[in-house]
Amino acid sequence: MDSDEITFTKLEKHITRDINDKHENGSLTVVWRDWDKILPIIPKMVYVSSINPGEIKGPHIHKNRTTYFSCIHGNVVLVIQDQKGKFHEIKIDSEKPVLITVPNGIAAAIVNPSTKNNEMINVDFSAYSFKKWKNKS
Repeated sequence: MDSDEITFTKLEKHITRDINDKHENGSLTVVWRDWDKILPIIPKMVYVSSINPGEIKGPHIHKNRTTYFSCIHGNVVLVIQDQKGKFHEIKIDSEKPVLITVPNGIAAAIVNPSTKNNEMINVDFSAYSFKKWKNKS
């Protein structure tokens, strides 16, 4: 791989099932296993970053490390500027998971193109006492 090459790696997605009645209860996506040898650089850190609807994170450059992006819920757009100054818009989503490799020295931003939050609504728990969970120091 050239030092400025952006790569795509298809990820395995498996349906998971309830142990009792076998109904579908979600999915599992394999992002990295050390025995697959699909990544040229072994990750030293793995973390999850979230981005609110309509927001942009970045752009920024990692000077000394390769970055891997995958979308675990919904969809995002990666805006990447390669070494020649060309911009790439890469749409990724959780239904067809991929791992995008962005080498060090390449600028990237993450965009959440959705315009609304998920289906959650706030509710009133005024009848419940949260006192036992408060820090007592």
